[in-house]
Amino acid sequence: MQERQWITARGSELDALAEELTKQLQEVQVERDELAIAERVLNRLAEQVQADVEAVAPVSAKVAGRAVLLIPHRSDAADEGALPGDYCKILAIVREADGPVQVRAVGERLGLDASVRGKLEPLRAKMTKLADRGWLHKRGDGRFTARP
Repeated sequence: MQERQWITARGSELDALAEELTKQLQEVQVERDELAIAERVLNRLAEQVQADVEAVAPVSAKVAGRAVLLIPHRSDAADEGALPGDYCKILAIVREADGPVQVRAVGERLGLDASVRGKLEPLRAKMTKLADRGWLHKRGDGRFTARP
């Protein structure tokens, strides 16, 4: 009879232990699911940061096996001849102006349809890139001037 009581008692202990382990396993699974979601969010954020970095990174090309900027910094280039043709045209238009110029005015001189804002955005990006590299100065009001 004593053995039966022990078996019954041990069975109850094991049932309680199994119940506790099942509960712990459920908690572990919930936490693992949360970690998987956190990892996906982190990966998406990392992709966005990488995309932002690539969008800001200077455009480069290979020349004689070396990477060079397509739009070099003014201090790195001997003269504006180092710039691609369309950038040279933009720089010449800004230099010819009597004062600060708006992107719209440069676009009109280049023959762009200045009434359509979307047509000016690529030009604005080029002018901003020239300013970032020291070829132009971008004023607080959004107009550009040539650097002396």
